[in-house]
Amino acid sequence: MTDFLSSYKSVQVAEDLPNSNFENKKQFVEPVLLIRRIAFGIAIATWMVMAIGSATRVMNAGLACPDWPLCYGTVLPAEQMNLQVFLEWFHRLVASSVGFATIILFGTSWYFRQYLPQWLPWATSGALALVVFQGVLGGLTVTQLLRFDIVTAHLGTGLLFFSSLLAIATALKKYQHNDRRSSNSSKKLAWLGLAATGLVYLQSILGALVASQWALHQCFATQDMCIVLNTHLLGVIPATIASIAVVLTALLSKEIDQDLRQIASVAGLLVIAQVAIGYATYKLHLQVEPLTVSHQAIGSALLGSLVWFTVLAFKATKSEQNQAQPAIR
Repeated sequence: MTDFLSSYKSVQVAEDLPNSNFENKKQFVEPVLLIRRIAFGIAIATWMVMAIGSATRVMNAGLACPDWPLCYGTVLPAEQMNLQVFLEWFHRLVASSVGFATIILFGTSWYFRQYLPQWLPWATSGALALVVFQGVLGGLTVTQLLRFDIVTAHLGTGLLFFSSLLAIATALKKYQHNDRRSSNSSKKLAWLGLAATGLVYLQSILGALVASQWALHQCFATQDMCIVLNTHLLGVIPATIASIAVVLTALLSKEIDQDLRQIASVAGLLVIAQVAIGYATYKLHLQVEPLTVSHQAIGSALLGSLVWFTVLAFKATKSEQNQAQPAIR
């Protein structure tokens, strides 16, 4: 009997060993926190890649490296290096780093999957698929000599990848809500934020079409491509109205949490900056390169802030509903 109890205890210890080992290591590394930090870091790097890509386009450096994935047949084209070559080479370098970091994110999420939400490994798998597709499009932009539809798809996929990483990082953030009365407000803000996010994303795609076809230059010079340009200008209206609606609703609501109010304030400042820089860019006919790059970078940041706001609002709604269930029962 004693032997049986000893063997039973040894089996129980062996079964509990992985969990106990993880608890001992928890102070050193926590999978949720680790993956959230990796995802957020990749999102920032992706934003930088898109900003550098915008500078590359503005400086007509998209074909500065005539081959792909190498540049002039080497990893570092020291002999051919100039500002244009550097921009294209550095753009590829940071983009490659993002790709490798996404592989690490994918592997880490699957390795620690028993300690993570069930959706997370699949979400990182989707992010990996996006970054692989983005890399293929990046190569095609060179081999197909900057074909406008490929360039537009390249930016659209980049924005989608950027948004997915921010969504993952925000969804993994711990959220504590103490007021049960604001469920309706959070739910309304969540859907309003989702609508604004979709409109800003579509407006970004229209902007990519204008940029990839040099529609502004052609419209002013020869009256060509004015339809593309005017579509983008008209698209400013719904995207701006939806974004302002999110900001004002969040700031005027007394029931939402401070985190949502702060993100809405940031989004409001980005909307003002984006409209002002967009107007200046239009009036100056894209002659000031830093303004054009800033227009792209702030637009991406606005999209990111709306994604952040929307995911956190849905998370608040779910938290409030979970807190209200015991009271209903």
